[in-house]
Amino acid sequence: MARTQGSHSDITGPRIRAAALSLFARHGYAAVSMRQIASEVGVQAGALYNYTPDKQTLLFDLMRTHMEDLLAAWDAEAPQAGGAMAQLEAFTRFHIRFNTSRAEAVFVSYMELRNLSPENFELIEGLRRDYETRLEAILRAGAEARVMVVAEPRIASMALIAMLTGVNTWFREKGRLSLAQVEAVYWDMVRRSVTGQAGGT
Repeated sequence: MARTQGSHSDITGPRIRAAALSLFARHGYAAVSMRQIASEVGVQAGALYNYTPDKQTLLFDLMRTHMEDLLAAWDAEAPQAGGAMAQLEAFTRFHIRFNTSRAEAVFVSYMELRNLSPENFELIEGLRRDYETRLEAILRAGAEARVMVVAEPRIASMALIAMLTGVNTWFREKGRLSLAQVEAVYWDMVRRSVTGQAGGT
């Protein structure tokens, strides 16, 4: 995203992206105008074009940043030892923890895909496939080691990610369960889904 030079660009650019993300999440991309984003930030509408050429680029930048941050965070945190089950547990807990702290970004990333241009859609889908492939590799390793029963690792990876992302729709910090408890419940469901075993962790 293009930015103006100088100290103010370091402040205004992030404020524009934060305002756009919040407005897109609340009202939907199609219903939000550049003028509304500018009003939210407290700048003239024309000033936005010093930071982004258009609304489509702004949406794409938000989605790309979210996916790149997600991939980088998992690659930095992914355990290098311990076997496939340990890696799957780490992935389960990581995905819930990372996404619940970024609820608006997750919502926009899923709900506004349809509003991306074909070229931008292809790039975001590529990043999403990269992330799904990380989980798919864990499931394939588990199946090869005979610690998991997964007939279709590719489909299973997409299904598990969808299930884990669903936590964002209902989790509240002041709810009955803590985030750590939610992670434990979901890990038990994930573990049973790939092993067929019932019972506790």
